[in-house]
Amino acid sequence: MDFPIELTLEQQFRLQNLKDQVKSLSQEEAQEFLLEVLRQMMVKDNLVKHLLKQA
Repeated sequence: MDFPIELTLEQQFRLQNLKDQVKSLSQEEAQEFLLEVLRQMMVKDNLVKHLLKQA
Protein backbone atom coordinates (compact mmCIF):
# COMPACT_ATOMS: atom_id res chain seq x y z
CA MET A 1 0.00 0.00 0.00
CA ASP A 2 1.22 3.50 -0.81
CA PHE A 3 0.40 6.08 1.81
CA PRO A 4 0.71 9.80 1.14
CA ILE A 5 3.38 11.30 3.38
CA GLU A 6 2.78 14.93 2.44
CA LEU A 7 0.32 17.14 4.26
CA THR A 8 -2.72 18.40 2.43
CA LEU A 9 -3.09 22.15 1.94
CA GLU A 10 -5.71 22.22 4.70
CA GLN A 11 -3.37 20.35 7.07
CA GLN A 12 -0.54 22.75 6.26
CA PHE A 13 -2.83 25.67 7.08
CA ARG A 14 -3.91 24.09 10.37
CA LEU A 15 -0.30 23.36 11.26
CA GLN A 16 0.69 26.98 10.64
CA ASN A 17 -2.18 28.17 12.85
CA LEU A 18 -1.07 25.83 15.64
CA LYS A 19 2.52 26.97 15.22
CA ASP A 20 1.42 30.58 15.73
CA GLN A 21 -0.63 29.65 18.81
CA VAL A 22 2.15 27.58 20.40
CA LYS A 23 4.57 30.50 20.27
CA SER A 24 2.61 32.28 22.99
CA LEU A 25 2.47 29.33 25.40
CA SER A 26 4.48 29.11 28.59
CA GLN A 27 6.80 26.12 28.98
CA GLU A 28 4.31 24.41 31.29
CA GLU A 29 1.43 24.99 28.85
CA ALA A 30 3.56 23.71 25.96
CA GLN A 31 4.42 20.55 27.90
CA GLU A 32 0.75 19.94 28.69
CA PHE A 33 -0.14 20.54 25.05
CA LEU A 34 2.54 18.10 23.89
CA LEU A 35 1.38 15.40 26.27
CA GLU A 36 -2.23 15.82 25.13
CA VAL A 37 -1.18 15.56 21.48
CA LEU A 38 0.80 12.40 22.22
CA ARG A 39 -2.16 10.93 24.12
CA GLN A 40 -4.45 11.63 21.17
CA MET A 41 -1.95 10.03 18.78
CA MET A 42 -1.91 6.89 20.94
CA VAL A 43 -5.71 6.77 20.96
CA LYS A 44 -5.67 7.15 17.17
CA ASP A 45 -3.12 4.31 16.88
CA ASN A 46 -5.35 2.10 19.02
CA LEU A 47 -8.35 2.93 16.87
CA VAL A 48 -6.49 2.14 13.64
CA LYS A 49 -5.25 -1.18 15.08
CA HIS A 50 -8.79 -2.04 16.17
CA LEU A 51 -10.23 -1.20 12.74
CA LEU A 52 -7.54 -3.27 10.99
CA LYS A 53 -8.37 -6.27 13.18
CA GLN A 54 -12.04 -5.90 12.23
CA ALA A 55 -11.24 -5.80 8.49
